[in-house]
Amino acid sequence: MKKISLFVLTLFMVLNSQAQVSRPKLIVGLVVDQMRWDYLYFYQNEYGQGGLRRLLNEGFSFENTQINYAPTVTAIGHSSVFTGSVPALHGICGNSFWQDDQYVYCCTDTTVRSVGSDSKEGQMSPHRLLTTTIGDELRLATDFRSKVIGVALKDRAAILPAGHSANAAYWWDTSAGHFVSSSYYMDKLPEWVEKFNKDNHTAPNYNIKTSNEGVTMTFKMAEAALENEHLGQGKETDMLTVSISSTDAIGHKYSTRGKENHDVYMQLDKDLTEFLNALDAKVGRGNYLLFLTADHGAAHNYNFLKKHRIPAGAFEYKKAVEDLNNHLQEKFGIKPVMGEDNYQFAFNDKMIAQAGKDKDDVINEAIKFLKQDPQYIFVFNEERVATETMPDFIKTRMLNGYMRNRSGEIGVVTRAQFFGAKNSPNYIGTQHGQPYPYDTHIPWVMFGWHVNHGESTQEVTINDIAATVCAMLKIQMPSGCIGKAALR
Repeated sequence: MKKISLFVLTLFMVLNSQAQVSRPKLIVGLVVDQMRWDYLYFYQNEYGQGGLRRLLNEGFSFENTQINYAPTVTAIGHSSVFTGSVPALHGICGNSFWQDDQYVYCCTDTTVRSVGSDSKEGQMSPHRLLTTTIGDELRLATDFRSKVIGVALKDRAAILPAGHSANAAYWWDTSAGHFVSSSYYMDKLPEWVEKFNKDNHTAPNYNIKTSNEGVTMTFKMAEAALENEHLGQGKETDMLTVSISSTDAIGHKYSTRGKENHDVYMQLDKDLTEFLNALDAKVGRGNYLLFLTADHGAAHNYNFLKKHRIPAGAFEYKKAVEDLNNHLQEKFGIKPVMGEDNYQFAFNDKMIAQAGKDKDDVINEAIKFLKQDPQYIFVFNEERVATETMPDFIKTRMLNGYMRNRSGEIGVVTRAQFFGAKNSPNYIGTQHGQPYPYDTHIPWVMFGWHVNHGESTQEVTINDIAATVCAMLKIQMPSGCIGKAALR
């Protein structure tokens, strides 16, 4: 009888172990802010063996990953990577956007308080994100036993990837000179974060985001979270989202070429090497699944291009708003344009109604006026873009990037390499946000658990990242995901 019972118990344990879903111990989602796809190769000869080169040599690279919406900006990019969705569904329509005639920042939440400082930098949450993320679905799949933590210098780059149900998100408060969080996640910083802040504190108001130090600080914080939260050490799969913000800040200031951009990518490669070594040591080679991607690319500086006889220029959006308002005042007696952002013009519904004007008449007149400006290739009513005559790839991006009550009423597409910036022969920076390849073509490399070395030039989208990771984990894809699994 004892032998039969022992046999049955052994058989049950074997069958139970076989029935368990195979998953990695840890997922790491790494976003390099403003990393153009070609940066994988532009600096490749100077990369060491253990960082970006290791990912390419051992991982699988999707060489033609495209962003399928516009505008292409940080908040939308981070949201789209981890939700597998687009602004039309996940609701993050810009870093800031107009919501019911109010200009709002994507993560501002005055119902929560800062944790770790007395400033307003911690009054943030993902409450404007309308869909779930990979981390949310992982938590749901494990009855919330998995840990999900987000780390970045930018608040939106820590908060939006981690999702609604994350255990924690940490971002940099420049005024305080250290990492903070919000009461959305916790009432008090963990002891290990307080110690980290004490050991790595910078002078208040020192802008670490525009320094190579910002890259190192982010990886150090990510490694501290890995160790102190014991990520990848439990029975369930955990997730760590990491975003490198300094590459974007430096790119905006100094553009895509030159010493500053070169140096920050050398720092990225060096620090990534050390981070991968830490993952190997703490979680184990082959036990973690990592993906590297970007939230958007960037245009080359227009003065740099013009120097080499390549068409380029600036779209002076402030002047465009002023000129449009002046024209509408002549026609209707009001200045209803609240502003331009994300290549969209937003109108004040209340002002138009109080003036007794028909909004469609105002919008149509504005479109007619804007179409006279040769810097715009397309000018359109955002709600009627589906009926516009324009190339499908642009139309699709415009449709995917629009949400009623969170986007402007009129959208514009400028000529390629004509982006929103001041027009000056001394301008050395750059911008992003357009539906063109320099902004939409991003890296995507899968590395680690169950990933074989290789590459593909087949077109995939930013939405396919979440779909692929979820398929590999055998969990439901996020609630607004429109992507397809790209790895078999």
